[in-house]
Amino acid sequence: MNIKKAKEQIENAMRAYFSKNEFGEYKIPIARQRPIFLMGPPGIGKTAIMEQIAAELGVGLISYSMTHHTRQSALGLPFIEKKNYGGREYHVSEYTMSEIIASVYDMMEETGIREGILFLDEINCVSETLEPSMLQFLQYKIFGRHRVPDGWIVVTAGNPPEYNNSVHEFDIVTWDRLKRIDVDPDYDAWKEYAYRAGTHAAVLTYLDIKKSDFYKIETTVDGKTFVTARGWSDLSDMIRLYEEHDLPVDEDLVVQYLQDRKIAKEFSVYYDLFRKYRSDYQVSRILEGQDVRLIRERASSAGFDERLSLLGLMLDAIGEDLKAVCNTELALTELMKSLRNAKTALTGENTEAAENADESGHAYARRILEEEAASKMEELHIGRRAGSISLDQQYALNASAAALREESEMMLRERPADDAAAFALLKEDFDRRTTELKEKAREAGRRLSNVFRFCEEVFDEGQEILILVTELTINEYSARFISRYGCQEYFAHNKELLFYERQKEIIREMETLELDGNL
Repeated sequence: MNIKKAKEQIENAMRAYFSKNEFGEYKIPIARQRPIFLMGPPGIGKTAIMEQIAAELGVGLISYSMTHHTRQSALGLPFIEKKNYGGREYHVSEYTMSEIIASVYDMMEETGIREGILFLDEINCVSETLEPSMLQFLQYKIFGRHRVPDGWIVVTAGNPPEYNNSVHEFDIVTWDRLKRIDVDPDYDAWKEYAYRAGTHAAVLTYLDIKKSDFYKIETTVDGKTFVTARGWSDLSDMIRLYEEHDLPVDEDLVVQYLQDRKIAKEFSVYYDLFRKYRSDYQVSRILEGQDVRLIRERASSAGFDERLSLLGLMLDAIGEDLKAVCNTELALTELMKSLRNAKTALTGENTEAAENADESGHAYARRILEEEAASKMEELHIGRRAGSISLDQQYALNASAAALREESEMMLRERPADDAAAFALLKEDFDRRTTELKEKAREAGRRLSNVFRFCEEVFDEGQEILILVTELTINEYSARFISRYGCQEYFAHNKELLFYERQKEIIREMETLELDGNL
């Protein structure tokens, strides 16, 4: 199966394993919760999906590559203990706690998170001295004398023997205690992740044209050559930074990530062409709805590969707008949570407000806002430490904490006379931010409509329109934006999804805090 289906299978298993009865006991006893084993070639995103799952389920994540561990670090160090048996004293060999097990307890102590995922990569490539203990761990979830804490699910991963000479074959007894999931490379499944990760448009449009270059491992007379999903992702990140610093992206750079000379050369040539398209087509003018007659004429007569590149450029540009709206909305939702807490404190709806009646309005309000900002940063710290928070949520917490600090400075500047005046200022500031979000959404919607109009004029009802609609559907941010704010042109070209998208919008409205309402 592809990585997307594997992720769904793991998430379903997690939800089943975390299910409890009315007494708070796990419905599937800990001893019978089979560790999950992801079997697949290297670099296809096994680690990345574990990070996504932990963030989506809000649980902790501890990751280890087992090839880096010795028997001592996995099992613990031996020490001599004195014990009394039958009236006689004996020296007995025992072990300290495993570094791996200890790291789980450390996270629980530091974050307060009691459930999580212990992810052990390359588990079938451990050293020979560790192999027997590893098999015991897979069967009983014990390293030495110490067991994985209750509430922590074991997920492991490994490469098939053809990709790694160090692979040890498991026996049937071990396999019969594992929940095995075989994963194969799949560009279309990876692309959904790539959109979320902000993968460079040059990478996506190139792979749209040459999907066979997405993943390749070959043995030649010169040795092994390979290209992996991890390689494309890391190359994308580096291209963005090189562009930011005006550094040349050439074949010498590309081959460091795509370790297949032929593919590296072809992508380098394509990247140069992509940059030329970016300059020639002036996508910003298309999004602004300006007169681009000459650009339309060129696009109309362009070959299919060039049209795909143009679509990629437009999707990349509009995608940034839509992502910004979605993340601003998340940040405002976080801010609203804190302002509701501030309202409770400032309007005398709790005992603390009465106890602080002698504190001036602006001073008390500043203290409340600073405490809320600190709470956001603590939540951010814990989430990062536990691996239980997405990048979007990290942005939302950072942005909302910054807004709270700005409002604290506003209190110092405006110096409201009492708590009621302080909250009135907060309400006014939040309304301003909400108005700015609406304007940002309207502007993004207008630019999205201009993309559709350009494509309608240039491509008529060709397959490029279908590609545009499909890409907007699979991109998490554009799908979320259209679901909440709508897009007439999108629905006009995707009538069969009209009811589905409107239904999603209704569900989202019920699940999302209403930003337009009173605090």
